[in-house]
Amino acid sequence: MSIPGRPKPVVTVLGEPFWAACNERRLVVQRCLGCQQLRHYPQERCPLCYAAEYDWAPLSGRGEVYSYTVSHRPFHPAWQEHAPYVVATIELEEGVRMVSDLIGADPDSIEIGQGVEITFEALDDFGLIPRFRVVKD
Repeated sequence: MSIPGRPKPVVTVLGEPFWAACNERRLVVQRCLGCQQLRHYPQERCPLCYAAEYDWAPLSGRGEVYSYTVSHRPFHPAWQEHAPYVVATIELEEGVRMVSDLIGADPDSIEIGQGVEITFEALDDFGLIPRFRVVKD
């Protein structure tokens, strides 16, 4: 039995600039031009002031574990050999939160507030995707 590859993200017109930046090893998110609020995931309007105008702001890619869970049962066959693995909500230095698995993380050693940094990995037939890893002291 063959194991299918990792599912590919669905790229929408709204999210296209995010993925283009990832392919350049840059992390960007929308910034509301009305109130300057940063937001991720890409949205048509600002959830705070409802402005429709935005640009794309670069982020540092550094942050900390805000919350996490350990998955013992993979949601997809491509993760079977990685179980158990950590899926975390990352709070970036700029205040934006993103969800990611933590590359190579020992599920027993993850803590809230632990430092993480972004890395970009190639996904077959897609391009680069953002992922996070624990910062070693």
